[in-house]
Amino acid sequence: MSPDSLSVSPEVADALAAGRPVVALESTIISHGLPRPRNHEAAREFEQLLRDRGVVPATVAVLDGVPHVGLDAEGVRRIAEDDLVKASVRDLPILAARGASGATTVAATAHLAARAGVRVFATGGLGGVHRGAAETFDESADIPTLAVTPITVVSAGVKSVLDIAATLERLETLSVPVVGYGTTRFPAFWLRDSGHDLDWGVESGAEVAAIMAARDASGSSTGIVVANPVPAEDEWEPAEHDRVLAQALGEAEAAGLRGKAVTPFLLGRIVELSDGRSLEVNLALARHNVRVAADIATAWADRR
Repeated sequence: MSPDSLSVSPEVADALAAGRPVVALESTIISHGLPRPRNHEAAREFEQLLRDRGVVPATVAVLDGVPHVGLDAEGVRRIAEDDLVKASVRDLPILAARGASGATTVAATAHLAARAGVRVFATGGLGGVHRGAAETFDESADIPTLAVTPITVVSAGVKSVLDIAATLERLETLSVPVVGYGTTRFPAFWLRDSGHDLDWGVESGAEVAAIMAARDASGSSTGIVVANPVPAEDEWEPAEHDRVLAQALGEAEAAGLRGKAVTPFLLGRIVELSDGRSLEVNLALARHNVRVAADIATAWADRR
């Protein structure tokens, strides 16, 4: 795509030019991760959480073939109400050529936001290596994209339906730094602790901004993953989580599901089997990630 094919909203462009804090938000969590009309409410809430902290939201999506970094009210409505395809980095030129629309994944959001000059990004959970990847080679494009994209992603780790140990190994192999926010244990999305240690932890947005500055000074172009556990009061009760996950995994196995069909099935069944509890935790951790990203973006703007 040519440089002029990226549409940056006036609000985001003005904030970047003035050195004010900006945080990117993905659209897949809205289009595919939450039910309607709850998703539209959540999209507006996430943006308002940033505005309340003096941070400009930059929700990312592809609309009518044009990648947008920063959406107006109509754009936010479209990602919540229109039936949009899920778009990763590889899909962007296809959408552009066809004039089609898509909700951007973590990988596509990071790629487009970085192109616009946005350095901090809040999401729910990072994609990773899937269970059984040794046979299927099923690995999210989020990981290799972060290996070559200078953006800081705040996430609640990765979902427990993935192979968390393998995901951490891939991040290490690709030299993507992972720091725990207020912890040295990697979270598992709905749970605060996946059982895996992290080498590094930070206690503030200012510490993350300092790491970003040191990364830039070193000449590295990798992203940074800030692993931010769901607040303790919002965590899914671990025993119930384990029971529901085991049942969903057993049903997927009994149905003979393989490859890309597994994860959507698991996530859907987990919502059903938990009577919506997993969805409430999802929203709580997303809000928490937005708040932490706001602190990091503010500290980054202060440094500059």
